[in-house]
Amino acid sequence: MITSKRQLIDEQTSPLHRIMWLYNADEPQKRTFENNICAFHIGNGYFLSVAHNLRMQAGYIKSIDEAMYQKEILYKLDGSQKVFMDQHYFTDDYTRKMYINHADAAAIQGITAILKQKRFDTRWVTLAEKGICNPHVVVQFRDNSFYNNPSLTLGIPPHKVIFEPEAKKYTFLLEVELIEAFYSADIALYRIKNAPQDVISRIPEIDLNFEFLEDDPGSLHCLQSSPNSPAGRLLNEAKLEGIMDQFTTFPDEIGGNYIFEGLRYLIKGYFRFGSSGAPYVMYDALHGRYVANAIQSEASGIQLSIKNDREGNFQYINAVASPLYLIKDALEKYL
Repeated sequence: MITSKRQLIDEQTSPLHRIMWLYNADEPQKRTFENNICAFHIGNGYFLSVAHNLRMQAGYIKSIDEAMYQKEILYKLDGSQKVFMDQHYFTDDYTRKMYINHADAAAIQGITAILKQKRFDTRWVTLAEKGICNPHVVVQFRDNSFYNNPSLTLGIPPHKVIFEPEAKKYTFLLEVELIEAFYSADIALYRIKNAPQDVISRIPEIDLNFEFLEDDPGSLHCLQSSPNSPAGRLLNEAKLEGIMDQFTTFPDEIGGNYIFEGLRYLIKGYFRFGSSGAPYVMYDALHGRYVANAIQSEASGIQLSIKNDREGNFQYINAVASPLYLIKDALEKYL
């Protein structure tokens, strides 16, 4: 069992990575990263994560094609709003894109207010649909080759391989597309796009278990990012404390509010702020390996506080998890 545990956290064998939205993914000097979530590979380039981040609003945009800006935003602006936007964006003559150039708090607040008033949709799912920014799987290694294989590294564009001095890691960026969002279950399915099959096939995967757990299996763990280290991984014990039938309204001003509903697990353990999308794994003794059974959805609605104040408390002892049981039939169409 210890070997299986170590495989889950080792960079060469772990299925756990992150998905982030990239502005200007093909322009290294202007590229920025947003909307960081955990995700895990379930085979053939498919990744599972949460869905609740998709319909959250970014508020403002860091870059946009000039033609799209003119078609969808400019004509709605009054004179003072146009002047304000012109002050804070510049147009590159080569790319024909507009880039934000004064990103101070006051500017961001003003841009956000204008876009909100004009009902411009800045939800992450829409920004990806319009190609304003695109989700990528972030895969990191100590070595400068993809899974220690220089030939596989050649299949990834050089401008999507980054050395991060602070983390002393090499980051490889693989674009993904949203295949389906199961909003009521708070689960999203992505797939790698525009990558060679041998690159996709090399990424370690984890098998799925669709059993709905009514009692603690005794081997349940959460596979998440290490504390203060998004490049590292933590496998910690988790305990199934109970089950619930969830019914919670999730706000969406643009597309309309929707409902989190269905069966959930109440989990006790250690959870980081930002652990959404992490898999809950359990040991399959018959095959001698861990399998994924659920996804971290919230950390958490039931939480101890200090002086009745949760602000700044990034460590949680309870979590709500979505069992894969909820989307079994839908997932089996793809796998």
